[in-house]
Amino acid sequence: MAISAIWIVVLLLGGGLALDRTLTNLVESNFDTQLNNNLNALIASAEVQPGGQVWLMRPMGDQRFLEPNSGLYYQISPSGEPVTLDSDSVNPSRSLWVQALDLRPSAKDEVVNYDSMQFKEEPLRIAQRDAVLPRSDTLWTFVIASSREDIDEQIDRIRRILVISFVILGLGLMVLVLLQSYVGLRPLRRIRTAIQNIRTAGSNRVTAPLPLEVQPLVQELNMLLEHSERQAEEARTHAGNLAHALKTPLTVVNNAATAHAPDLADTVIREARTMRRHVDHHLARARAVGRRAVGHAQTPVRDSAEAVRRAVERLYPDVRFDIDGSHEAKVAIERQDLDEILGNLIENAAKYGGGSVFVTIDAEPEDSRCVIWIEDDGMGIPEEKRIEIFDRGARLDTGKPGTGLGLAIVRDVGEIYGGAVELAESEDLGGLLVRLALPRA
Repeated sequence: MAISAIWIVVLLLGGGLALDRTLTNLVESNFDTQLNNNLNALIASAEVQPGGQVWLMRPMGDQRFLEPNSGLYYQISPSGEPVTLDSDSVNPSRSLWVQALDLRPSAKDEVVNYDSMQFKEEPLRIAQRDAVLPRSDTLWTFVIASSREDIDEQIDRIRRILVISFVILGLGLMVLVLLQSYVGLRPLRRIRTAIQNIRTAGSNRVTAPLPLEVQPLVQELNMLLEHSERQAEEARTHAGNLAHALKTPLTVVNNAATAHAPDLADTVIREARTMRRHVDHHLARARAVGRRAVGHAQTPVRDSAEAVRRAVERLYPDVRFDIDGSHEAKVAIERQDLDEILGNLIENAAKYGGGSVFVTIDAEPEDSRCVIWIEDDGMGIPEEKRIEIFDRGARLDTGKPGTGLGLAIVRDVGEIYGGAVELAESEDLGGLLVRLALPRA
């Protein structure tokens, strides 16, 4: 509103000054036209007498030329000579009475218009021209002078009208700006009230009817509320799951300690390892949820897969790795989470496979998701076990070290970002085939 008020003042002030100058010039131009018409009539009526004096063949039509100090005057005098009323060559109007006009230099056959302050309290507007009359070689100066009282009164009246009009216009515009701001921001005040009701009255959505202009804002706000509710529900679910998962190991440790069991140390170590697995799993989920809420990431799949391959090669130097497919594919997942997902899958393929691991990136380029295939030549997983293997702690081969959380972390983190993971049998290598579908960046 302040910026609008400043602009209104600046534009009205600039427009008012421009309009004032235009109208003032127009009034002065009309006034000068009248003076020039009288000047032409004066020159047309002048005639040089045998004695060298200039007389008018017919009197000027305006009666004010005959009334002393009437405000309208004429004067005829030789050009370039001092003007005195005692000179026989000077022909003044009767309205000049005992005064003479002081003149400026002028050009022949060109009219000069200017203001004069010669008479006290009576500013004059003068039209002056030099001309040569018939039967005379003398250059005569013809002058018509008129008081500026009328023209100044017209200009003052125009300026008063302009000032009053522009002040009313400016105030009206400012009132309209205030009304527009008040009415235009009313929906935002209603949204503020709706948000306050969400905080104090237990509402969970903005349902009040609002203008079309703010509907996108309301929709985004409702989506944000839904997102926050979903995250809060996920947090409560994770907390409950973690509490439930830790409850049994803590009970076992507490019972062993109460009974002074001889294998207490082994029991504590075993149950502590179990609790550590559950904590790591839920921490991985919590990190993925937190990073997903920050914004949309863009992670190149090929870079992450190559980094994981180099790391796993140090653990399994005898395994042959082959990475093929797109070099430009990007997924909307944070790099750390993608590394963790691929790390679990590729490490499992190297650990349980027969020595060969194939990774194919963007195997289905026309799909709305980026699909990554991870194959090995191991024993695979029976079809009836492919669902339960994703459960926390589930392991088919207990003879090799592990926590049984790798696939559970892959599934949970992938689902947090809107992805999915499926298990099948590899047609090329005969082992396990993991199909990982992740949202494209």
